[in-house]
Amino acid sequence: MAFESLTDKLSNVFKKMRGQAKLTEANMDEMLREIRVALLQSDVNFKVVKSFVNDVKEKALGQDVYSKVNPSQMIVKIVHDEIQELLGSEQEGIQYEKPLTVIMMVGLQGTGKTTTAGKLGYRFQKEGKKTLVAACDIYRPGAIDQLGAVCEKAGVGFYQEGDKVKPVKIALHAKEKALKEGYDVLILDTAGRLQIDEALMDELKEINHELHPKEVLLLVDAAAGQDAVNVANAFNKDLRLSGVILSRLDGDARGGAALSIKYLTGLPIKFAGVGEKIAELEPFYPDRMADRILGMGDIVTLVEKAKEAIDEKQAEKDAKKMMEGEFTLEDMLRQMKQVQKIGSIGMIAKLIPGMPKITEEQQAQAKKEMKVFESIIQSMTPYERRHPETLRFSHKNRIAKGSGLTNADVNRVLRRFEQSKEMMKQMKQYQKSGKMPPRGGFGGLGGF
Repeated sequence: MAFESLTDKLSNVFKKMRGQAKLTEANMDEMLREIRVALLQSDVNFKVVKSFVNDVKEKALGQDVYSKVNPSQMIVKIVHDEIQELLGSEQEGIQYEKPLTVIMMVGLQGTGKTTTAGKLGYRFQKEGKKTLVAACDIYRPGAIDQLGAVCEKAGVGFYQEGDKVKPVKIALHAKEKALKEGYDVLILDTAGRLQIDEALMDELKEINHELHPKEVLLLVDAAAGQDAVNVANAFNKDLRLSGVILSRLDGDARGGAALSIKYLTGLPIKFAGVGEKIAELEPFYPDRMADRILGMGDIVTLVEKAKEAIDEKQAEKDAKKMMEGEFTLEDMLRQMKQVQKIGSIGMIAKLIPGMPKITEEQQAQAKKEMKVFESIIQSMTPYERRHPETLRFSHKNRIAKGSGLTNADVNRVLRRFEQSKEMMKQMKQYQKSGKMPPRGGFGGLGGF
């Protein structure tokens, strides 16, 4: 995630502060100095950093944290609220209008605009809004074909007239089609440049003037840092932007763009791209992002992702079967696939408060383990998946050969399965007795 480095640095600052017997003006100044350095290293604009540190100090003095029994918690709360304020305080979504909401996507080349147009269409379609995406970038080689492929994957309407028609005409014809065929949303994927130039802005101004889009959204790469602010101001001057979408927030960026752009431009961040998959575009919630930056997780987003990925009725059936001890390898495989739909193990861990950081190596190992489980279970007969206790050496040998793995791998899968069943039995016993489970949990499926 873009804020990973900042999260680690702030966590270290707060850890040091918790170790202080008492909060004094001296150690408060030291803490604020470290926060200032952490923000500047994350490429946050220096004006934003100065204002942020001053606001935290002022609020800490106003709430007289020096005299509190646990001042470190109060400081964390103040820092959290200030970060949330920087990010925009409240979540701002798309402003829809009848009969058609026109959304114009703008930005520099290489920010992921075309892919994001498809992701946005996918999200609207899932919300029940019939969506059409129009290819208005006639200059970049392959742009029209790329958008067509993205729209097909997203399951949304696609409109194009090739690269010989003026973009403003394509946009107007797309609007006519959208109105005629009952579309709710029209997304215009406009051309970008490696840098802002007069020809680009004139074309965008013409489209803006002719179509009067309800939303003009600027795509900004999360790795752009302070440059993002200059780009936003340049586009905003001529187009009156309604908001920003941050792309590649899952990348190895420092997060400066997100923490600077709202404060310096007044533009809300409406969405954030968090992965390459078509579904990996999230509404941007400042309060949840502040939680993530301070290492507090984001359970609300995790629950929403789980609801989207998991069949609730099937989950209830599985839970009942598990508690009754009727859990099978088929059920286990289905659950693993559902977890994979939610997202990577690393991403899930980041959303759970208190979860230790999962390294790329550990993620790769967990992914490999899941593939082993899947290959082995799929190499069994339906009867064997439901009754693994009947497996003999010859059966295991056949399964190992069929999956391209070893007998030891088959035994490891069966051992893990038995461990999970045992864990379910223990949970049932504790549920019946009304007692709390032992500290550290039940063990169970280590490695996932």
